[in-house]
Amino acid sequence: MLTRRVLWCVVLCGAALAPLSASAAEKSVEETIMALERAAMDRWGNGDPFGYLELFAPDVTYFDPGKEGRVDGIEAMKSYLAPIKGMIKLDRYEMIAPRVYHDGNVAILSYNLVTYGKTPDGQPRVTRWNTTTAYALVGGEWKIVHNHFSLSKPE
Repeated sequence: MLTRRVLWCVVLCGAALAPLSASAAEKSVEETIMALERAAMDRWGNGDPFGYLELFAPDVTYFDPGKEGRVDGIEAMKSYLAPIKGMIKLDRYEMIAPRVYHDGNVAILSYNLVTYGKTPDGQPRVTRWNTTTAYALVGGEWKIVHNHFSLSKPE
């Protein structure tokens, strides 16, 4: 009789804790995605676009307001970003209202980005962006499979 009660207690406790466990897993994915994105943005702001290159999946796709079309694949991204290495310097940036949607092996991060830097002649420059980054588990690691930047207030 005691064994039966213990078994029922384990089953009921497990059922009660399952939603908490799922919630903790969601929080962990959100925290992981945010940490990856912030680390890449920190490197970007110091002139190192390779923080993002290290996160890109081999078949990444990318939209940027500086390009007329989509950039396809990691080799094309290396070619696109290599010439700007060392050129981008940000005093700081803000990620406004970041939201991570997670379902299985995919997580989508969207946020508004405000970058604070300087023009080539030293004048302050503030740029506002809309950003969407799709992450997927690739080989057990979160990798960017699609990245999209657009200007929030195009000129």
